[in-house]
Formats: sequence, structure tokens, C-alpha cells
Amino acid sequence: MAPARKTPRRSRNPDLIRGVGKFSRSKMYHKRGLWAIKAKNGGVFPCHEKKPVAPAPVEKPPKFYPADDVKKPLINKHKAKQTKLRASITPGTVLILLAGRFMGKRVVFLKQLSSGLLLVTGPFKINGVPLRRVNQAYVIATSTKVDISKVNLDKFNDKYFAKEVEEKTNKGEGEFFEAEKEDKKYLPQEKKDDQKAFDASLITAIEGVPEMKFYLAARFSLKSGMKPHELVF
Repeated sequence: MAPARKTPRRSRNPDLIRGVGKFSRSKMYHKRGLWAIKAKNGGVFPCHEKKPVAPAPVEKPPKFYPADDVKKPLINKHKAKQTKLRASITPGTVLILLAGRFMGKRVVFLKQLSSGLLLVTGPFKINGVPLRRVNQAYVIATSTKVDISKVNLDKFNDKYFAKEVEEKTNKGEGEFFEAEKEDKKYLPQEKKDDQKAFDASLITAIEGVPEMKFYLAARFSLKSGMKPHELVF
């Protein structure tokens, strides 16, 4: 993209009134230097030959046409950009969840994933919030922070939280009701072990700050007489 001009572009032949220029055609011929270009090329203005364009292949029209108009999908060239992280949210910041199953719980922010969601945890051993993804629109950032520089986060990304796609099979009436009783989703043992190992490393950092463990375990709530717009988090 060309840089913006500092001064506006002005015409060499400004209008006295609409449609009537200040200078005549012969005056502009000399003013623009067209005579010099013509003299340089033997009294003829230079002309550039157009490049030959390959003829488009002839497509044979179809014999049959659809009775109704077929709608063509519009081409969307928009590329999604990663959500900009709020300045108040930095790694180790304690957040308050405002919606969802763990509404009111305090969690520790770990990092922003490629999808733009926030990776947070309670940790699970303290307040029951496991490793999960949260939209930053549904959190309040506090001024409290935890040092997570020694915590390893390389394993956790959006693929780690992706659901496993199961193949659907046609079931009979009897098999359908039996499957409803059996189809209970259990958390894989591998993810349970990851949570325990991660909690152990994070809790050591939390225990280094006095009263931090009790602060994370307490649920945030508003009481009568409290004004949210005057609170300092």
C-alpha cells in the first residue's frame, strides 16, 4: 500500500468555472511537455503494443438446465486473526469466572491459545476447576498474580481439548435403549494424570504466597450494599 500524500494532489489546469479550465489546450500541450516527448520519438507519440491474450477455451453449453436457480456460495477471503489479549491479563493473573459451570470461582491464567481462548485452572485440587479453555469476555482480571515461570505448558494446546469423533452406527430399537445406559463419557486416565502432575507443580508456586491457597478456594460473590463499579479487584 502506497504511503499517504502529505499534500493534496492539484490539477495543472484548475477550473475557472465548472468545465472551463484556466489554460487553453495549446498552452497545456507545452505545459505538460508533450512536444518534447513527440520530438524525442520522431514526431510521433510512443505507443505500447498490447500483450497477446490467450483465447478462452470454448465451453460446450449443457443440454439440461435446473428448474430452480442454484445459489452459488459467496467466496469468503476473510482470514481470522487471533483475539487481542486484554492488557490486564498476563500469565499468572488470578481471574474470576463470570459464567458457566464454575461461575464465581477464582482461577489462574496460564496462557492464550492459538484459538484466542484463555487456558486456566483452579487448580483442581484447591477449588475443583480443571484445566479448561475460557473466553476472556467472561472473566474479571484481578491485581493478584502467581509466579508460573517454572510451570511447563508445552503440552497444552487446542488439540489437547478437542473431542474425539466417534463413528455413528445404525442401531435397532433394542440396541438403542441399551446403548443409552452404557454410553457414559469418562475422562481418559491420561488427562487425569496430566491434571495431577500439573497441579503439583502449580501448588508449589501458590504455597509460596501466604493466604493465596485460601484466596483461590473462596468463591467470589456480591453482597447487599456492595457496588460492583466501585470495587477494586
